[in-house]
Amino acid sequence: MDTVFYVHGKNGSAEEAAHYRPLFPACSVIGIDYQGSTPWEAGKEIREAVFKQSENGGRVILIANSIGAFFSMHADIEDRIDHAFFVSPVVDMEKLITGMMALAGVSEPELRERGIIPTSFGEDLSWEYLCYVREHPVRWTVPTDILYGSRDSLISAESVSSFVRCHRASLTVLEGGEHWFHTEEQRRFLDRWILERKQNGIV
Repeated sequence: MDTVFYVHGKNGSAEEAAHYRPLFPACSVIGIDYQGSTPWEAGKEIREAVFKQSENGGRVILIANSIGAFFSMHADIEDRIDHAFFVSPVVDMEKLITGMMALAGVSEPELRERGIIPTSFGEDLSWEYLCYVREHPVRWTVPTDILYGSRDSLISAESVSSFVRCHRASLTVLEGGEHWFHTEEQRRFLDRWILERKQNGIV
């Protein structure tokens, strides 16, 4: 039996995988309940889950949302995944971190010296995290479809377009869509997007 793995975004849960079960009725759909908050921690958990389940044979499809996509690309699972669907993926973490640093008025020397700096908008800036991102650029070789909202306030269109050009990815843009696909209209669009890709023989 084919397997679909779902990797949630920040503040999400593995239970969100239930949304995708009607879209893949012939597959085993599994939500990965990772606990780590860094790519080296969450990536290890995702890798272990994928390797354990993929030993059963069959094709493996990945659906990852937001930072879940970023963590998945640092899980060293490319050789186990046949196809991936990324929804509002974080594809340029360095740009995201440096943007938060600018917003918080934190310089690189200051972050290097202090290690971790809390911000007023609820995100801790970490020198270790920034260094990891720079030292481990994304190398993602899996054929991937990306769904992106034109009003995504977290991930820039430029970052997504650059990722698509450099990797085996296609891009679909929902005009007016946000980073979090949560309205009924947005979720219907997401479902149609996946079903159309399936009907076209992509997966």
